[in-house]
Amino acid sequence: MPEVKRKYVIPGELITEGNYRPLANVVKRGNKFYSTRIGLAEFGQEGVRVIPLTGPYIPRVDDLVIGKIVDYSAFVWEVDINSCFMAYLPAKNVYGKNFTPGQESLVKKFDVGDLIAAVVTAFDRTRDPILSVSGPGLGKITKGEVVKIAPTKVPRLIGKKGSMIRTIEAGTGCKLTIGQNGVIVVVGRPEGIIKAVKAIKLVEEEAHLADLTKKVQAMLGVKEEGG
Repeated sequence: MPEVKRKYVIPGELITEGNYRPLANVVKRGNKFYSTRIGLAEFGQEGVRVIPLTGPYIPRVDDLVIGKIVDYSAFVWEVDINSCFMAYLPAKNVYGKNFTPGQESLVKKFDVGDLIAAVVTAFDRTRDPILSVSGPGLGKITKGEVVKIAPTKVPRLIGKKGSMIRTIEAGTGCKLTIGQNGVIVVVGRPEGIIKAVKAIKLVEEEAHLADLTKKVQAMLGVKEEGG
């Protein structure tokens, strides 16, 4: 497996030089790559990125988010997505384009306090993000333990090609649904959930350190995938 090099960086610091592809939170000047954030720089065959250690969740189109219904009107639900932006789920995105307020009651579908898995369908910083619950695995969440981490740590929790998720699920027997907004739902047996939450918190606390996957594998007794 190609080697991925990592190091802790600050804004403006030179990460590396070479023929790489800029991935996230870096700027390229000639063949040099500089960090734009405080975080863990990773560079290898795929390119150069910096995983930030701090920062709020900024929505992006196609992000999976887990949010809580906090209010509703005749046409839309208001959803807290753990961001400085409040999100909105239009009724027509749930009932269809022919939605008529007088014929459908929004509270029968989602009530205040309900947790939902949704996808961001529109956001451009000039208006609040718009959500949709159309698609596999989306909609009301009825079971599971909710865990929150810093949104900037989500890429580390997912891992390269999903390696960290697979490690935690294999070691706990749980299913993880990870929102890009830093909200995670863990479904499984009570003893598995306890182990999974400990693993998630370990990833959050040590996201800036190398060999984190190996540490989580050791903690959960999971055999190393190979690299």
